[in-house]
Amino acid sequence: MIAGPLAAALITLFVNLDPSDPMITRMAAITIWIAIWWLTEVVPLVVTSLLPFIFLPVLNICDAKTVAYQYMDQVIFLFIGGFIIAFAIERWNLHKRIALKILSMLGRSPSSILLGVMLTAYLISMWISNTATTMMLISAVFAVVNQIEHHIIDEKQRNNIAAALFIGLAYSATIGGMATLVGTPPNMIFYRFYTEAYPENNDLDFFTWFKIGFPLSLTLLGVCFLVLKFIFMRKVSSIKFDRNYFLTGYKNLGKMSAEEKTVGVIFTTTALLWFTRSGMEFGSFTLPGWVSLFGKTELVQDSTVAVFMALLLFIIPSKNEKGRALITWQEASKLPFDIILLFGSGFAIAKGFEVSGLSNFLAAQLEFFKTANIIFIILLVCVMICLISEFASNIASIQLALPILISIQKGLDIHPLLLLLPATLAASLGFMMPVATAPNTIVFGSKRIRANDMMKAGFFLDIAGILLIVLFSLLLLS
Repeated sequence: MIAGPLAAALITLFVNLDPSDPMITRMAAITIWIAIWWLTEVVPLVVTSLLPFIFLPVLNICDAKTVAYQYMDQVIFLFIGGFIIAFAIERWNLHKRIALKILSMLGRSPSSILLGVMLTAYLISMWISNTATTMMLISAVFAVVNQIEHHIIDEKQRNNIAAALFIGLAYSATIGGMATLVGTPPNMIFYRFYTEAYPENNDLDFFTWFKIGFPLSLTLLGVCFLVLKFIFMRKVSSIKFDRNYFLTGYKNLGKMSAEEKTVGVIFTTTALLWFTRSGMEFGSFTLPGWVSLFGKTELVQDSTVAVFMALLLFIIPSKNEKGRALITWQEASKLPFDIILLFGSGFAIAKGFEVSGLSNFLAAQLEFFKTANIIFIILLVCVMICLISEFASNIASIQLALPILISIQKGLDIHPLLLLLPATLAASLGFMMPVATAPNTIVFGSKRIRANDMMKAGFFLDIAGILLIVLFSLLLLS
């Protein structure tokens, strides 16, 4: 608590990064204070997020109006619209139908049940937050574990299968968030940083991210499955189970309700509109995006789609529950406004870096990167951010890293995506520590996992994730 403001005060009073411009030192001091509080979480992350709004104007770095604008960027509306659609999916149990359908098709053995759990969490977390996905599915995993324990007498085998299923749920929920632009907050934070820092590029949208994130995350999911199967399930792969538990659960849901169908259509339409907004390239042929119908293509964004489709949920009436729409404001008011403020604070820090001149100062200090091998640079960045994310919020780590990486990129002769996108993906690689991600914490709270189990599996997956990110970045972005 004391170290943050004390460090900021000492830097301001006794450090002079650039004698010609005191703003650079002031911005560095604020950033150090925020970093200490974010990384230690001595106060809630959202409380720390308010510091830029106070100190950027007080220290004459940026006026309050400009700072406030950063806290309500268009990317935040993408987050809000996506969350409201996710709430509607939860409200009408569409996620349960998807989960039970997949498990009823795959649940024949411990390894196939593990694959079913992981595939379900992966597919859902591509569109819904990994925390919500884990919370949705953990009760189903508990039920599956209880059923398995009726078939297996050996206690060690039961514990290994339970550990594999719970860890697989957490990891695959995190991995699924890497696949899409709306899958996890760091992706959207990166999107805003990139479009703000490089507006002339105009080369990043939902489909561009998906072309990189989906194959990478799917490969990492496969690696994760093999790692968990090797560590926990080598001696139980021959055991067979009755799929009736899942089939019965699916049948008990009954026929698909009108509300489920409508929400499913809205969800699917939203995804299609995101994919096709800016057009797709197929070799020499380019399929124009629908946004070209509105003239200036840069005016309509993915956030416009998210808010419009969310708005429809408040208008379309429920067929089976008279007098209400598919989603009510009472249900939508569960929006995580703490995450919204976290987003805004990161954008405000980036603005402070730009206005104060700290970005240019850092770029000048990091000249040695110009002569370093690009593979080494990407690998080093991924390792550092992965390590930080094991102990700190991935949102906080990527928000602190991106302004610095933008400064580094300006001194390198490479496309900015080649540096910034791997860093963003690496922020989702916290697999070792129970506190690294919310899904890890949730499944660790089941008391069916030892910390050593998670660290052992997470160590191999962190290494695999870093290597895959570097490989895919060089193959797809070079």
